[in-house]
Amino acid sequence: MGVDTKGPSHIVSESVAEKDYDSESQVVHESGKLQRQLKNRHIAMISIGGVIGTGLFLGTATALQNGGPIGLLLGYVVVGTVCYSVMISLGEMIAYLPLPGGHIKLAERFVDPAFSFVMGWNYWYNWTIFLPAELSAAAVLMNFWNKSVNNAVWITMCLVVVVTINMFGAGAYGEAEFIFASIKVITITGLIILGIVLDLGGGPNHDRIGFRYWKDPGPFAQYDNIPGTKGRFLGWFAVLTQAAFSFIGTEIVAIAAGEAKNPRRNLPKAIKRVYIRILLFYIGGVTIIGLIVPSSDPGLSITTSDAGKSPFVLAIKRAGISGLPSVINAALLTSAWSAASSDLYTSSRALYGLAMAGNAPKVFLKCTKNGLPIVALVTSAAFSALAYMGVSSGSGKVFGWFVNMTSIAGLMTWFGISVTYIRFYKGFKLQGFDRKTLPYAHILQPYAAWYGMFMCLLICFFSGWSVFLRGNWQTDQFVTNYLPLALFPVLYIIAKLWYRTPVVKPEEMDFITGLKEIEAETYDEPPPRNWVERFWQQLM
Repeated sequence: MGVDTKGPSHIVSESVAEKDYDSESQVVHESGKLQRQLKNRHIAMISIGGVIGTGLFLGTATALQNGGPIGLLLGYVVVGTVCYSVMISLGEMIAYLPLPGGHIKLAERFVDPAFSFVMGWNYWYNWTIFLPAELSAAAVLMNFWNKSVNNAVWITMCLVVVVTINMFGAGAYGEAEFIFASIKVITITGLIILGIVLDLGGGPNHDRIGFRYWKDPGPFAQYDNIPGTKGRFLGWFAVLTQAAFSFIGTEIVAIAAGEAKNPRRNLPKAIKRVYIRILLFYIGGVTIIGLIVPSSDPGLSITTSDAGKSPFVLAIKRAGISGLPSVINAALLTSAWSAASSDLYTSSRALYGLAMAGNAPKVFLKCTKNGLPIVALVTSAAFSALAYMGVSSGSGKVFGWFVNMTSIAGLMTWFGISVTYIRFYKGFKLQGFDRKTLPYAHILQPYAAWYGMFMCLLICFFSGWSVFLRGNWQTDQFVTNYLPLALFPVLYIIAKLWYRTPVVKPEEMDFITGLKEIEAETYDEPPPRNWVERFWQQLM
């Protein structure tokens, strides 16, 4: 392969690139293929608020109880830096090659087919489990109003909404997410403002809270009543897994890349907005939660019969505001629906990407005329029945199980993305390409990718440490924490033995295949005609 510093698209003859691309996509043309239906505003809202769900609104209850206000904040800050490192790594690759299958397909190109196999099935597993987690959380939220109705009713209601949205295709999903994500963004922004008002004594009871709860019960919680710095450190570390559950899903823009219009323009803009989501919604949100709710509040335990309260709802009730908790809970419920819809969308596209790479049966490539991967969608939706375990075990407890499983699987996905980027960076540099020609590049690379890779492994390895405390053994916690971690290397070894292919050498990495079509679908956005359009273009 020749080298030219003008950019990757000038390096190989068009005939070779076209031949490679056609051979890779032949099976897709036979069964129909995904269509680029997601507009700029869809991608923007999916990246900003698409998967802001019950992890932030409901899961923070357990995190505050475990870590205290400062432990909660520091935990989210650490995982936020990991999330940002992974996203800028993913952003460079996916903005350059926005292929169906996202980082699953990129792993095949820049690492090896066995790694792509593990990445794909781990990602599909992650989002397939994420869906019943959100359904269980929806049932917990519904219990706020009515505990007498069987949780199966609430789960079924939510499931019907989610499946219906996805059955109408990527365009309908994009529109629904635009509406749902807008509601979530408005809700979390309103809650942060309300939290500040309540903290300063603006509620009906005029109780100026300030930093009272940072003093009593204290800035850190003593995990499992373990005294001293050890108990405080363990409390902080317990926050990390839950924080990961909240952040996992930020990478969904990679899976949406295959259905995004004008991906070379829209995806970099979406990646650049990630810091807004991290700082404003997550860091800002947990800071306010730590100010207005004491970590000792018994309502924070979502496994009790008094479940159905997010920390925000608890704070509003403590302030004596009647009526508003129900409104907020309703907004949180739409958040659960939205996140569940994103879960099903992502798991179905991950399964489609697996089939494209030859790592799943070709039947999952079957699409309807409007580009809906119907077989992959129905198969992924079938696993949502796992949420019905909450009917007998309690939705709050089942939600906790799923949090563990999806957090670890999600962190292993981030680990895989970081590894793929490190390989991408090495090959891109070795083949003489100029990173300045990339649609998106970040100054912190490749150090950010190394940091993301190390931290993901560290958090995963110590995620289930609490079960090893004396008298604290819980088989369900051990299995849900370490099964996803153990599966990753096991599946890789099995795939390696099956494929018997070496790791792709940096000088042999393919940076060309698919570029012709991608560049053909890249265009300049029309200039804004007035200040309204100019504002909207900046916003989206």
